Amino acid sequence: MDRVKDVAHKVAGDRSTEESTFQFSPGYQHPTASQDKPGLERDLEPKRTKTHLPTDEGFQLYKAAGKLTGKRVLITGGDSGIGRAADAEHTCQQVEKNGGECVLWPVDLQTAGACQAVVKKAVDRFGGLDVLVNNVAYKAEQRDLLDITEEQWARTFRINIDSYFFTTQAAVASMRNGGSIINTTSVDAYEGAGKHVDYAASKGAVISLTRALSHQLVKRGIRVNAVAAGHVWTPLIASSLSEESQRTLTSTVPMGRLGQPSEIATIFVFLASSDSSYMTGQTLHPNGGIPVSS
Repeated sequence: MDRVKDVAHKVAGDRSTEESTFQFSPGYQHPTASQDKPGLERDLEPKRTKTHLPTDEGFQLYKAAGKLTGKRVLITGGDSGIGRAADAEHTCQQVEKNGGECVLWPVDLQTAGACQAVVKKAVDRFGGLDVLVNNVAYKAEQRDLLDITEEQWARTFRINIDSYFFTTQAAVASMRNGGSIINTTSVDAYEGAGKHVDYAASKGAVISLTRALSHQLVKRGIRVNAVAAGHVWTPLIASSLSEESQRTLTSTVPMGRLGQPSEIATIFVFLASSDSSYMTGQTLHPNGGIPVSS
């Protein structure tokens, strides 16, 4: 949970500009990585690019424009998974370093009560909400349909769709006119993912939920949109995909490489700000050129 300020910074731990630039090169193949679930940012190699973007003037630090100044934002899934606090603490340090206020609440969002409780904590602390980002996710690879257990299926949906509904339901009463809700879905909802049947199905449900909520909440002046990111270099890849699957990822992307967090973050800023004031019920697709039908 953070009050976003007009900030531009270089996150400690990012690689040098030269190495980061290389990760934006078409055809760049990330080395395979293996982590235990849920995965941890600090152990991810190579490090992700979070604050720089390729521009006409070269590789540049993202320049904030104050579009979210003073906004009260609740983000679920702000670390690399339940029980892994190190990544969230690092993020919080960067927010505070640049003048924002950040509060961390470790919570397992698999129940309606937990979703309601974390929203109450946020509202009590900040007096309301302007932006809700439903971002928490769970993903497990299974090569055979028969290997997906009832518990895995249920867990995937509890985290990936149930928490989005119950967190939103709890938050809307404290969101004023002009509020924005952003749901994280995935390119897998459109392409299909044979090794992640439950995950792809849950992310498809997020798209339908986004559209339905946009109609329900328009009378409150709250916009609801989704981001269907493509294959982005995250701990989720290292912890949920086999090394074989990781090696084939870039071959499915027309731009020939995995995305970087800095390229996805700008989409969230757009949807959270008034720049997207005439947009609701939509899904944006930062995916490196993978064709999808909305």
